Amino acid sequence: MKNPGRFALIAALLMALTAFERQTVVHAAGGPLEQANDPYRVLAPIESGNLLLFPVVRVTGPSRSATPFLTLDEGIKSGEVEVTEAGKVRGLVRPRASLPPGNVAPIYHDDRHRNYPESPVRGDQVNTLVLVNNSKQPLLLLAGEIVTGGKQDRVIAKDRIVPAGSDPIDLSVFCIEPGRWTESSSTFGGAAKSSVRSFMVQPSVREQAMVAKNQQQVWDSVHGAISQIEVVAAPTVSVAGASQTVTVEAQSLSPNALATTSYAKVMQNSAVSEKVDEAAAPVMKSRDQVLAQLRQEHAIGVVVAVRGEIVWADLFADTELLSRYWTKLVRSYAAESLTAGQTHSAPNGSDAQSFLDAPSGGTETSEGDVGVYRYREIHTGGTETFVLESLLPGTGYDVHISKLSLRTEESRFVPRPQPPRGPVYR
Repeated sequence: MKNPGRFALIAALLMALTAFERQTVVHAAGGPLEQANDPYRVLAPIESGNLLLFPVVRVTGPSRSATPFLTLDEGIKSGEVEVTEAGKVRGLVRPRASLPPGNVAPIYHDDRHRNYPESPVRGDQVNTLVLVNNSKQPLLLLAGEIVTGGKQDRVIAKDRIVPAGSDPIDLSVFCIEPGRWTESSSTFGGAAKSSVRSFMVQPSVREQAMVAKNQQQVWDSVHGAISQIEVVAAPTVSVAGASQTVTVEAQSLSPNALATTSYAKVMQNSAVSEKVDEAAAPVMKSRDQVLAQLRQEHAIGVVVAVRGEIVWADLFADTELLSRYWTKLVRSYAAESLTAGQTHSAPNGSDAQSFLDAPSGGTETSEGDVGVYRYREIHTGGTETFVLESLLPGTGYDVHISKLSLRTEESRFVPRPQPPRGPVYR
């Protein structure tokens, strides 16, 4: 060999390039590939009518016993988290001793700062609320969570983290009650009075807020969901004929029986709530048992199939965080399973695993708050992935990942044919 040094240099460069490519591959639900194995593994599903839930466990990376975050429901219930219309921001602003008389503390809007004088400089806005976190814990907000009250009920538009003891922030939301613009309360509350009735918007509505980011499309999805749920929840009446008694939907005799445009109020209706509970019964009736099994298996999320079609996945940093959102997530999935749609052959574990493993390295956008969080949206083929990463001291990990199958026929995720389906836990 005439020039061994030259060949050694080329070999070293090739090895470095290979290592770099491996580090930059985006795998499964959006995290960096740290090992050759899949970071997530799908378990046997839990079946509930039209709903199929595949628990997901983490098989690579460090395990976490607990995260430091406060949930929106917990914060509102304790009174440590307050939400109000933008035009009433003055009541939430805490004066600072270092500020000149007549001024107030700044309101933070993502990475930008604005100063507001004592008198409001703008009125209430449909897609803007103001939130303050007075607690000693960072607040975790998930896209799809509902706050009720004010002049309209709203839904959180995207995941984010609000630091402990923060100043008021502009909160990006969408209206889910197009028929009202009169104040019912000066502040907002949670969507349910008790944890067993907790809910968030169903996946079809959540998708419009997260992907389309369009108020009209959110309203359209709310209208469609309400119309279908009204039919499902309508009581039946018997109409006696000449030779037989026919059972028909009372809804067909009384249009718009629920008489509201509010998604939250529809979901709080006793008849609707009963139907949602019925759809989620195999999971919710044995909630403690299911959660105990999920904790034992160290599950950190689920892949969701409705009428045989895989539509969504929610993954969390740890099992405890999943358990705290379990009720409202399951009830949102159950609400989706009540709406009409084409029924497909039931997917198996391999289908769910393929959905998680579908490449997530396409077009990516990100935003956030320096030193607090980073929120990434990754679009590839038939899926959209949203990753919320905490940047707070002592964290530096993904707190929540949403992955969804886009609903249009042209872009929907379609798994490759797989072997026959495995066992189903009932």
